[in-house]
Amino acid sequence: MKINLNRIFLNLLRLGCLLALVVIILGAYVRLSDAGLGCPDWPGCYGKLIVPEGSNSQVEEMNLAYPERLFEKDKAWKEMSHRYLASVLGFLILMLAALTWFKPQFLSVRLFSSILLVFVMFQGLLGMWTVTLLLKPVVVVLHLLGGLTILSLLYWKMLRQQSCNGFFVSESSAELLPIVVTALFILFCQISLGGWTSSNYAALACPDFPTCQNMWWPEMNFGEGFTLWHGLGIDYEGGTLNGEARTAIHMTHRVGAIITGVIISYVSFRAILTGAKYLRLTGIVVLILLITQLSLGVANIKFNLPLSIAVAHNGVAALLLLSLVTLLHHCISDKNNIL
Repeated sequence: MKINLNRIFLNLLRLGCLLALVVIILGAYVRLSDAGLGCPDWPGCYGKLIVPEGSNSQVEEMNLAYPERLFEKDKAWKEMSHRYLASVLGFLILMLAALTWFKPQFLSVRLFSSILLVFVMFQGLLGMWTVTLLLKPVVVVLHLLGGLTILSLLYWKMLRQQSCNGFFVSESSAELLPIVVTALFILFCQISLGGWTSSNYAALACPDFPTCQNMWWPEMNFGEGFTLWHGLGIDYEGGTLNGEARTAIHMTHRVGAIITGVIISYVSFRAILTGAKYLRLTGIVVLILLITQLSLGVANIKFNLPLSIAVAHNGVAALLLLSLVTLLHHCISDKNNIL
């Protein structure tokens, strides 16, 4: 029986997209449940590749070895589950790269697979630094953005491969290209702000809405709030910034949400009103995800950042990004399939 390598390649892309999305959501869950340092070492957990069972003697030994981070089994399993799944994703991407390197029929996608593999290796380093640098905010944000970049690349290539096979074909709407690219850039910046807000524990710096601390413009320290590097050896779990710095971060994220909402709404309405079949459908999806995301942001404040809503806010951000990538796909002809 003849093996269809093109189908295998496409199915690996689809599986990679699903895994990458799950890894991102699981990473958000780990971070938001304060389990990011559930294993204080890397790549193992308290010196073990598998989370220890936690017998009395083991716990005593681990606590002596890491007195600054006492063993908590639940947090350790959350952190290691994320690492295990991320490793599976990395292995899958290595399989994709190997397929394109050793099979001549995939010559046109070798650049893509090579770029993707480089991103994965750097993402692994960021995962290590996230732990060894004690949740340093700039590293946490880069780790988030790296995961979303990998997800977007996998999803982009999946769309292009499917389109070449006659499924969900690009509608080549070049007139929408500039505003879709602009919307993607703005959303990327807003997601970065969201990561900065979360990693600096500033999500509840404004406990009310639409005002902040019962004011429209409270006291804020933007210089301190957006200083990227505060030195080494600092434990950032729980946050280190003062109230005015955290308020500045939170308010910037709120303003960014307004700007992002306006721009993405405009893009979605343009797609709905002027696009062909798939563009209209994608525009509707973009609008639904945007409304959902803005509602989750408000709910986070109103309900005091419940874990389920906070994780959903991260997940919908990733889906909103993918919906804009889908619009980008429909703006570019399959003949311009560079990556």
